[in-house]
Amino acid sequence: MATPSHRAPLAELVEELLATDGPLPIVAAGEPVLRRATEPYDGQLDPALLSRFVEALRVTMHAAPGVGLAAPQVGVPLRIAVVEDPAPVPEEVREARGRVPQPFRVLVNPSYEPVGTQRAAFFEGCLSVPGWQAVVARPAQVRLTGEDENGRPVDEVFSGWPARIVQHETDHLDGMLYLDRAELRSLSSNQAMAERWTQPTPEQAATSLGFELP
Repeated sequence: MATPSHRAPLAELVEELLATDGPLPIVAAGEPVLRRATEPYDGQLDPALLSRFVEALRVTMHAAPGVGLAAPQVGVPLRIAVVEDPAPVPEEVREARGRVPQPFRVLVNPSYEPVGTQRAAFFEGCLSVPGWQAVVARPAQVRLTGEDENGRPVDEVFSGWPARIVQHETDHLDGMLYLDRAELRSLSSNQAMAERWTQPTPEQAATSLGFELP
């Protein structure tokens, strides 16, 4: 449990971030907060402040735009993330990647474990690593446990692209970036992605760039 001396600075940090309107600044790779395990949430923010912080994360995620955002990405070392994916993609992409719409939801103290042994590899990007994408092989299905913003337990199995999103955001809360799990030979600029690797799957990129897929 966090001590009172820990609670106050975190609440003050969040209040300071929320002092201005609009999206919050997103910190980029190289900032230590992205490389440290976050503090489990156990009431460091009072309910009203937590609600305001969650809304600020939602606004920031939408403005970026992204499909997930973790608290450390705005400089707050708390185990909280938000996800939402309207999945505005062509049908062939939807089928290949299992990308289906996900409603807005808050993940508090999440953790995940693989369900089965199947893995899927696709290009990923990150708001904290702007301008680049790389192929990451991840469990195709995971069981996510934790709580929502109201303290209700979460115990749900995710598959396809939603599984990738919750893994990516939970990894942030453990001080891990997607690049730590990526096939680095696949690392591509956004320009290269647009010009070469827009296919639903990364098979062509694997052949051309010389890396293996699971």
